[in-house]
Amino acid sequence: MAPIATGRQQHFDEIPTVVGIFSAFGLVFSVSLFAWICCQRKSSKSNKTPPYKFVHVLKGVDIYPENLSSKKKFGADDKSEEKNKSATPKNSLHLDLEKRDLNGNFPKTTPKIQSSPDLDNLSPKHFAERKKDSVSPDSLKSITSLSSEDKQDKLGTLFFSLEYNFEKKAFVVNIKEARGLPAMDEQSMTSDPYIKMTILPEKKHKVKTRVLRKTLDPAFDETFTFYGIPYSQIQDLTLHFMILSFDRFSRDDVIGEVLIPLAGIELSEGRLLMDREIIKRNVRKSSGRGELLISLCYQSTTNTLTVVVLKARHLPKSDVSGLSDPYVKVNLYHAKKRISKKKTHVKKCTPNAVFNELFVFDIPCEGLDDISIEFLVLDSDRGSRNEVIGRLTLGSSAEGTGGEHWKEICEYPRRQIAKWHMLCDG
Repeated sequence: MAPIATGRQQHFDEIPTVVGIFSAFGLVFSVSLFAWICCQRKSSKSNKTPPYKFVHVLKGVDIYPENLSSKKKFGADDKSEEKNKSATPKNSLHLDLEKRDLNGNFPKTTPKIQSSPDLDNLSPKHFAERKKDSVSPDSLKSITSLSSEDKQDKLGTLFFSLEYNFEKKAFVVNIKEARGLPAMDEQSMTSDPYIKMTILPEKKHKVKTRVLRKTLDPAFDETFTFYGIPYSQIQDLTLHFMILSFDRFSRDDVIGEVLIPLAGIELSEGRLLMDREIIKRNVRKSSGRGELLISLCYQSTTNTLTVVVLKARHLPKSDVSGLSDPYVKVNLYHAKKRISKKKTHVKKCTPNAVFNELFVFDIPCEGLDDISIEFLVLDSDRGSRNEVIGRLTLGSSAEGTGGEHWKEICEYPRRQIAKWHMLCDG
């Protein structure tokens, strides 16, 4: 019995050694696997490229302005531009600003600008470039002899090209650059320009370029392709370019605009290079803001106010197309504090809109002495902030028809009373 006890004791003594060996091998394997996974993740992140968010083609420039290095930003030094030439892909376009003449003409050796790979199948006939001289002799004289006052009024020049792809039934617009823009930032004496483009009169196609930081001569070189536009309708369209300067803390500054009616412009022979002087934005010249028909009814028993927005008429032109897309915002105020808001649907392309929309507001106090209603008529615009066409305020302290209308609904509760009101400037 003694030898058996000795054998068992030796067997139990060997178990911790075996467990220690296996634990060491497991630890080494786990550390190696963890290091291999980290290396794989690091390599996959370095090879990953961000997806493009723009649907149009950008030529050799990163579409994220905030991520651009100082070497790729417009306005970098000449050494950094020379280094980037070797890294630029063959299909990208490099604009040599020094090789243009006073009229903005590009040399004939300029490479082709393609909006998509589908344009590679076009024949050379469609790429016959022509230059349309849009600068009159008088404007050339003014360029050479500008006084200090004229330079302040000068808003710059926009360069772009137009083309029609007959195989794809596509209208192609390339915004090349703008030169001589005014400085909208008084501190840095520069601008952060970008361009919004709209095809009028329907305003269905609205696009905009990226923002170029701190430059007065931005080179956008962005191509926009609009499919499904028949060539027979090109003559009825108008291009509207709005040049703006980006402002992070307030509304973007409007530098100016360019309006290009396409009537009389022939695109059947190929791409057409054009340039136009930027002019001040067209200010609405209408003496009035239009009228708004409102119906009010005060229910003293339930302490509610029923507001019906019925019609609007004679609304002024809000843009160059001559057509507005109006809608009405209704704000309820108690002691000069807004407590409720409503809005109507948008009525497309009309200066005389019919809304017929009813809103019921709960009044938080007895009577209407501290209550007022504000009506804002706005023009709906998908591409930018909606513009106020006119304003109307009804209340006990309102003047004119607004005060009279409010007095009537207080004297005759439970009665629906409708009146026309003139809109004032927003």
